[in-house]
Amino acid sequence: MRVGILLTGIGVIVAAFGILFFLQGNSIVGPHASFMYSNPKWIVNGEIISVAGVGITAFGIGISLRRPRS
Repeated sequence: MRVGILLTGIGVIVAAFGILFFLQGNSIVGPHASFMYSNPKWIVNGEIISVAGVGITAFGIGISLRRPRS
């Protein structure tokens, strides 16, 4: 059960970073001097990273909700 909670936390952090990268690629947040700022490559990278984070989060929640067989 602790593994599920750990995976859920990691997934949320990864998804948050993916959203941040997506927003930087779209020139919404971040310093203008950043290599990610206004870079279309980081729009796609941010989407992929955030989807992976959501998948990790869902997997962690699934592990946490699974009942042990007795």
